[in-house]
Amino acid sequence: MALVVPNCGEVVSLSRIVNKTATGDVRLKLFSNNVTPGEATVLGDLTEVSGSGYADKSLTGANWTVATDGSNNTTASYAKQSFALTGAATVYGYYVTTADGNTLIWLERFTDGPYSVPSGGGTIEVTPVIGGN
Repeated sequence: MALVVPNCGEVVSLSRIVNKTATGDVRLKLFSNNVTPGEATVLGDLTEVSGSGYADKSLTGANWTVATDGSNNTTASYAKQSFALTGAATVYGYYVTTADGNTLIWLERFTDGPYSVPSGGGTIEVTPVIGGN
């Protein structure tokens, strides 16, 4: 499934663009419930992975790369993030929140998921990318 910026994320994004609210780092998290992202999705609709060695990731603003390809497609991308889980988990996708974790900005359901991590643990990797075609 494609990246979705729900209504609540549009407000945050536009407020940051026009400097109405301060920009800042964001948090990358994994969700473990069977949600189909849409315009009305809110943070309360998502269940963050818990236990099994899971910890969300801070994405520092200065570490994003913004580039335009030969077809004038512009993307913002971040280095691949690895989540090393030590126990069983089912992961349907990822989402990004404000640094305080209180506001959903965007989310994406894995197109080839969900991923099932066995009881012995495993790694899930996410490369955050915004933009494109």
